[in-house]
Amino acid sequence: MLFNSITILSLIVSGAQAVGRAIVTNQCDAPLYLWSVGGTISRQHTILKDASYSEIFHHDPLSGGIALKLSAVEGGIFKPNVSQTNFAYNLDGSQIWYDMSDIFGDGFEGRTMTIKPTDTSCQSIVWPFGKSPAGSQVKNCEANTNLELTFCTNKCLPSWSSCGDAAPNDPRVCCTHCIGNHHCVEPPFP
Repeated sequence: MLFNSITILSLIVSGAQAVGRAIVTNQCDAPLYLWSVGGTISRQHTILKDASYSEIFHHDPLSGGIALKLSAVEGGIFKPNVSQTNFAYNLDGSQIWYDMSDIFGDGFEGRTMTIKPTDTSCQSIVWPFGKSPAGSQVKNCEANTNLELTFCTNKCLPSWSSCGDAAPNDPRVCCTHCIGNHHCVEPPFP
């Protein structure tokens, strides 16, 4: 009887899949506003500087995938024509599919944005100037990895922030570059 109980427990444990997390980290000076959207919309989550939001990957029975909708504007997804960045994922068995896209413009232009998997064999998505570098960005990885979207990667400053002589006690650098030792310039346009 003990052997049967151990065997059944082993089968249950081996059949359970470990899943990772979707993480959003804000290293920018300004707050980010996030909603987790599937078949329903979560409450607004405010992510302050040097803070994170995370959720365990899950499959939504109505929509399938989940979109973490981000805005630089409080209440942004409910306001007309306010830019949103979507960090979307879809848990498909032992795989996680992920991508990033913007709607209604590039609200985080000038801020470096990176989705980095903890599994180093999986591909990152990097938007060096807060805009999609063109082409499809859809990637996939094992579902047990974590995917972290970081804004202002390496704590760089967004465009038009004070820099150089204008910010002598701030060790951060511009996401683009500092002009005249007083402010970060807008990103170059392709």
